[in-house]
Amino acid sequence: MTTADYAAYIAGLPRVLAGAAAVFRDARGRVLLVEPNYREGWALPGGTIESEDGETPRRGAWRETVEEIGLDVRLGRLLAVDWVHGVGRPPIVAYLYDGGVLSEDDLRAVRLQEEELLSWKLVPREDLGDHLLGTLHSRVLAALDVLADGSGTAELENGVRVDR
Repeated sequence: MTTADYAAYIAGLPRVLAGAAAVFRDARGRVLLVEPNYREGWALPGGTIESEDGETPRRGAWRETVEEIGLDVRLGRLLAVDWVHGVGRPPIVAYLYDGGVLSEDDLRAVRLQEEELLSWKLVPREDLGDHLLGTLHSRVLAALDVLADGSGTAELENGVRVDR
């Protein structure tokens, strides 16, 4: 296969979008959510992986955390991966990392990226469904389950666990 043939092959492959976020909790187990100004619903600190720059999912989640809430923390293990089929758009693979438990000092240090975010708050598990839309809700619940039971990474397809 020539270099040109290989380039044509690569150009013809399906496109996949990728995003990464972090699940931060406080000492009471509440999850830190952010309110974007550009869409409905709440989200986790995170966003699109900048793959053209060679960014990895972990690095993307860290960068987005620094940009969105001003916290430069080392992210823990991968908690969940979700393959979300798109209608009229490429599929998205979403990575969720353990952001850890934030101290009161950490919470006081949160600084929102005002260009994209309106507010932030801590939400108990039982109220996450009132804030998180679509597959994000089930993805976060799966990540919290993995944290609680100490199991490996949760694998999801369209927000449904397929690893059980």
